Amino acid sequence: MSDVRPGRLKVYLGAAPGVGKTYRMLDEGRRRATRGADVVVGFAECHGRVYTEAMLDGLETVPRTPCSYRGGRFQEMDLGAVLDRRPQVALVDEFAHSNVPGEDRNSKRWQDIEVLLEAGIDVITALNIQHLESLNDVVEKITGVPQHETVPDEVVRRAWQIELVDMPAEALRRRMAHGNIYAPEKIDAALANYFRPGNLTALRQLALLWVADRVDEALQEYRSEHGIGRVWETRERVVVALTGGPEGDTLVRRGARIADRSAGGDLVAVHVARSDALAAGVSHASLARQRRLVEDLGGSYHSVVGDDVATTLVEFARTENATQLVLGSSRRGRLARFLTGPGTGETVTELSGDVDVHRVTHERAGRGTLLPSRRRTLSTARMVAGPVAGLLLPVLLTIVLAQMRGSLSLTSEALLFLFAVVGVACIGGVVSAVIASVTASLLLNYWFIPPIGAFTLADPDALVALAVFVVVAAVVAAVVDRSLRLSRRSARATAEAETMSSLAGSIVRGEAAIPALLERTRETFGMESADLVDEPPDTAGATTVPAGPGAFLTLRGRTLSSSERRVLAAFAAHVGSAVERARLAEAAAEVEPVKAADRLRTALLRAVGHDLRTPLAAGWAAVTSLRSRDVDFTDEDRDELLASADESMAKLNRLVENLLDLSRLEAGALSLDLRPTSLEEVLPMALSDLAEVHVADVENTPAVLADPPLLERVIANLVGNAARYTPSGMQVLVTASALAGRVELRVVDRGPGLSAEGRDHLFEPFQRLGDTDNSTGLGLGLALARGLTEAMNGTLGPEDTPGGGLTMVVSLPMAGPTPDARR
Repeated sequence: MSDVRPGRLKVYLGAAPGVGKTYRMLDEGRRRATRGADVVVGFAECHGRVYTEAMLDGLETVPRTPCSYRGGRFQEMDLGAVLDRRPQVALVDEFAHSNVPGEDRNSKRWQDIEVLLEAGIDVITALNIQHLESLNDVVEKITGVPQHETVPDEVVRRAWQIELVDMPAEALRRRMAHGNIYAPEKIDAALANYFRPGNLTALRQLALLWVADRVDEALQEYRSEHGIGRVWETRERVVVALTGGPEGDTLVRRGARIADRSAGGDLVAVHVARSDALAAGVSHASLARQRRLVEDLGGSYHSVVGDDVATTLVEFARTENATQLVLGSSRRGRLARFLTGPGTGETVTELSGDVDVHRVTHERAGRGTLLPSRRRTLSTARMVAGPVAGLLLPVLLTIVLAQMRGSLSLTSEALLFLFAVVGVACIGGVVSAVIASVTASLLLNYWFIPPIGAFTLADPDALVALAVFVVVAAVVAAVVDRSLRLSRRSARATAEAETMSSLAGSIVRGEAAIPALLERTRETFGMESADLVDEPPDTAGATTVPAGPGAFLTLRGRTLSSSERRVLAAFAAHVGSAVERARLAEAAAEVEPVKAADRLRTALLRAVGHDLRTPLAAGWAAVTSLRSRDVDFTDEDRDELLASADESMAKLNRLVENLLDLSRLEAGALSLDLRPTSLEEVLPMALSDLAEVHVADVENTPAVLADPPLLERVIANLVGNAARYTPSGMQVLVTASALAGRVELRVVDRGPGLSAEGRDHLFEPFQRLGDTDNSTGLGLGLALARGLTEAMNGTLGPEDTPGGGLTMVVSLPMAGPTPDARR
């Protein structure tokens, strides 16, 4: 098998069922067979379509293998038979099909096809776009129909050929209406659901774009394999170069407009980062904002490293097969461009070749600084001390060496002067080094080079010495200047990193994120105040930066430098994110009650469908029987029917009262009449309809502050619930006790009890927990009991009954001369 050439896979890809994938697959099989190829049909699913089934005529078909699964009979492709047959080409339909589970059987049809390909058999198959793994969730959002059979994109991308079977949405719907896709009884439902015009158009676009990307990948591979560097304008691809400057937003929007002028145009943004990460003028906050803008406009963002920005840009554009490159006009002024030569834009234009270059003007064009300010690298003290040292240090050295005349050679004296010049260069930079080098060379020439006491500038040695002094001084000063710049930038980057790290720690401090961020911002920048406002203030002394839509971060105090403003922009971005999260949390909090009400309403409708209907049906049946004139009831039968009707109406009344009370509780419209209430006067009314209840230790219990009718309802619901779970022959126990200004009423049952997980749902409406008969009742009793108890400033909670069972404890404030009662 190792010498066998792997087979080649061809996929007919369609946007939806019915576009003709299987038909095209079988048609190609017939054409290849006509040309002499050995073609067999491994599996073809025609779905009863007459024209598709007709394409099977004349093609050899491998019989399917029957299999059983969960009591059903199915037929699958006989993979072993196809391998034994070993044709040149196998037609295998339904690429994404899931095989019936069985011994020695692959779980997916595409895995069967992989086996055929490894055996050297070419395979032609068919697939719908919704079965691609990467698009599965997208298709579900469009159609609302989940797809459980998928194929990994990589498997399809490896195909030798992918051919799109395309059909306009209206044409496909006409095929459906003519009965060429589904059976007549399914046509109306399909046209009204999956085969709606919008769905089909969206699926068609997905298929076209996916195939276009696959074609683009193949083109890139071909260009790479053949070393083609020229741009092939097969698709408009616009590359926007971002520097991290404020003009980036303008460039991105201009590039997006250029890309949108042609169908299928791509927008690509790129930032070239120096390999030493020291590019000046880069605002990472601006880059982050511009990256979001690019992605919002449907483009992609890239960051590449290169010291030669122009060359790197052109190479990237060619690699991406870009047709156009968008650059911003230089921020340097005319004098700077005259002194420093052509900039990145001019160089890119020269190197671009067949890539069109757009130089976009913007408000920052030509407003850059001429040269870096010396204040960025040298302090004021060093700028003053440098020139002074350049004059004095050579003079002092001359005085010292004059006293030692004759003890040192001229070479040693020259090296000492050179050492002094280097020292001055380290102190004061380029200007001070030039002053020191000129002074030292003149003093060396006058005092130490023969003839002593006269200048010999015509001597070549003197000119060489002067030139060496100046060159060495300038080189050393430049190195020192660069070192200082790198040091300053490194220190600034370290400080910014530490500040942003500290900021990240502030973000995760919980609910007070926005106040913490504002306080952190005020402390970091040493300002008097930091506020989040809806509109920028008119105050001149305030520093304001945007912090998201409709929000601005305002600082009052000192004036911030440009580098500090860059860090402040990052702070503002984090504050804006916190504001957005707070808004989303507030919106979610507003939605949650609506969701809870919807869940309650759904549960109510589900429960009412049975629980209210049962007593209503029983009462209705009793009344209907009594009104019947066809049956002569005895007095005993009539009394029994009246009792049944009365009991049913009583149950129905209790259910309706519970529902009304629960709705009033949910709406906060329940009226209360709290007054001293004795348990002895409430219990008889609450237990009047209940048997097998034992009351103990309530005679001497103090009165409670409660609403008597509501308390009666609470006790009746609790005892009724306990009675349902108490085994036959045992009684529900009701007892009470006073403790610390409160009265605790306990309702004890000997039922199966309740697990810790069940207690989390014990008081939810429409829940009936337990393993005894719970087929009656809406499950409102405990929910209503807790709501009424809490409305009376009490609590209701469960406890385990010693020996098994559940105890419900009602705790209410004691009436009388207690602090709680007086309030």
